Amino acid sequence: MHPSDEKYLIGRQPILNRDQQICAFELLFRSAASRNEANVSDATQASASVILNALSGFGIQQILGGHQGFLNLELDLLMSDSLELLPKELMVLELLETLAVTPELVERCRELKEAGFVLALDDHQFSPVYEELYHLVDIVKVDLLATPVETLEPVIEQYRPYPFKLLAEKVETRQEFLQCLDLGFDYFQGYYFAKPLVIEKKKIDEGGAALLRLMRQLADDAEMADIERTFRSSPGLTYKLLLLVNSVSFAGLQKIQTVRHAISMLGRAQMKRWVQLTLFATGDGEATENPLVDMAAVRGNLMEQMALVCPGLQGHSTAADQAFMIGILSLLESLYDISTEQLSRELNLSDEVLRGLVAREGTYGLLLDLAESVERMEFSRATAILEELRVPYYLLMEAQLKAYNWHGAPTT
Repeated sequence: MHPSDEKYLIGRQPILNRDQQICAFELLFRSAASRNEANVSDATQASASVILNALSGFGIQQILGGHQGFLNLELDLLMSDSLELLPKELMVLELLETLAVTPELVERCRELKEAGFVLALDDHQFSPVYEELYHLVDIVKVDLLATPVETLEPVIEQYRPYPFKLLAEKVETRQEFLQCLDLGFDYFQGYYFAKPLVIEKKKIDEGGAALLRLMRQLADDAEMADIERTFRSSPGLTYKLLLLVNSVSFAGLQKIQTVRHAISMLGRAQMKRWVQLTLFATGDGEATENPLVDMAAVRGNLMEQMALVCPGLQGHSTAADQAFMIGILSLLESLYDISTEQLSRELNLSDEVLRGLVAREGTYGLLLDLAESVERMEFSRATAILEELRVPYYLLMEAQLKAYNWHGAPTT
């Protein structure tokens, strides 16, 4: 296969600021034409250009949703003129720790900095050899596995004379996050934020119970009066939902003032999706910046898009809606102390949906496995699942683009 014919799958991991709001994503590309898990940073200069073209083909603004994107660079890619393809205002160029500090490297970094790129040092450990780069880079990433949090204080002191900001990566527990926060880190990245299993569980509250009722009503095409009655029973739910819908501003033409107005603008299908996402949203007006909301939306949307193209689901008129719901509910179980039995009772889930959600079997189970593999950036597993589903990988690329762009206007 010629390098220009290769296709790439994309993964992204959220990067958060001190308020735990998403401010950027780290992007990772791997070839879907091979089964190896090698990072694309091992590519030759020729395939590096292919990766950049793939970035352009995906539509990087849509992938990032207006946030910045961190991209790992090996020497070939760093020195390549192909970097001019990237939107400078959106990209953070990460220099891998394997790069040798040479006069040529320093000069290239100076050129990129003057061109408007943001520069970062990846998986970094302090060394005087980086002195010149410390005055050029904007961000230094500290790997908590390589530098445990309890040993960080003297490391931070070594960095204080320099103007760059600090990013803690591989943050896996709340305690690590709080300790890094106290040490003055500006940004955070890791499984604590991106994987729901490590987020503190909490009892589902009255608003959450009302949301489950509302999800059932929307699924059953209930009368508008019944839907509005559910909202009237929970003023907090009404406030939370309208905050979320207003914050997205689908058409940008007018604010949503009432529940009836919201439903008429969005349609019942989109309202159902936003109700599901609201289960993850906080009441502080920043729901769309909550990493779990983003994760739930991307997973649900990816499964929905893939259900539309799966041969095994052709002819099932509700397949896309069911796939979306499975994506959302798969995260709900770990967020709330709510059993699968309660979900089934409240939402009247079909046997097929429960089989995919609980037993991880059938086509829906494979779609859930696929979505989780993409989230974990296990692309060889994703490729194997695509083969089992008999779906070409370019359709996953298209589905990813739509899922990552979930903040945009709803598709029809």
